[in-house]
Amino acid sequence: MKKTSIALFAIITLASCVSKKKYMALEQEKGEVVSELTKTKVEKEELEEKFAEIEARVDQYNSTISSLTDEVGTLTEENDVKFDAVGNAAVISNVTKRKMRETLKQVDPSLVSQATTLKDSMNLAVSYNLKKTIDTSTLDETDDIAINIEETVVMISISDKMLFNSGSYRISNKANNILQKLADVINSEPSIEVMVEGHTDSRTINTEKVKDNWDLSVLRATSVVRKLQDRYNVDPAKLIAAGRSSYQPLTDNDTRESRSKNRRTRIIILPNINKFFALMDDEVSTTD
Repeated sequence: MKKTSIALFAIITLASCVSKKKYMALEQEKGEVVSELTKTKVEKEELEEKFAEIEARVDQYNSTISSLTDEVGTLTEENDVKFDAVGNAAVISNVTKRKMRETLKQVDPSLVSQATTLKDSMNLAVSYNLKKTIDTSTLDETDDIAINIEETVVMISISDKMLFNSGSYRISNKANNILQKLADVINSEPSIEVMVEGHTDSRTINTEKVKDNWDLSVLRATSVVRKLQDRYNVDPAKLIAAGRSSYQPLTDNDTRESRSKNRRTRIIILPNINKFFALMDDEVSTTD
């Protein structure tokens, strides 16, 4: 009996020692887990702080990029409306220059090759657009109409036989076609101003209604202005009537032919070049 009790005590004591060692091991393992968890938590907090910093920097970068994009857009707009001088008579924006280049693609390359300056290119482009708008192919006497561009000022010279009866300032019916075309161009753009100049040859005239060449040149100019206003609804505020008498001849007055060239009406169109090209661009888009 005594031996049995001793054996039982030994077993209990041994079991107690084993459980204590296991407990201590578990406690140690728990401590290690807690320590690792604490370390992980600290690392997580550190990562969250770094992530927050990165997010803040990303937001700042995005804000900077957005600001730069807006600035680039503003600079682009400013650059587009930046004006360059063309000779001594006009200025054009970069937008207009781009439209001008598009127009020049349609012009005879041999003519484009002769345009060595911005002014040359502008005159060529304006001339092309205007001649296309004022199509003279339906007129019977196209030789009596000349369209020239000098520093973006459009000058259309029309012989007196296309507009007036001989020795008269009354407009003939055959003038209706060309005056309609002129009115269409003038009415198409609000900023256009038009000067109508009457020119005579050097032969003197003195009648009951016409005192001299000054009188005849002015009366012819005012007849054209009234026709444009009354029949073709051109705003009179855009029109200027002037007479030059015989003092700006194209050639001498020695022959019948040369005198015929000097008897003319000159239509001077002063367009806002930037609006003119915007108008032409809209017309091209519409016809396309």
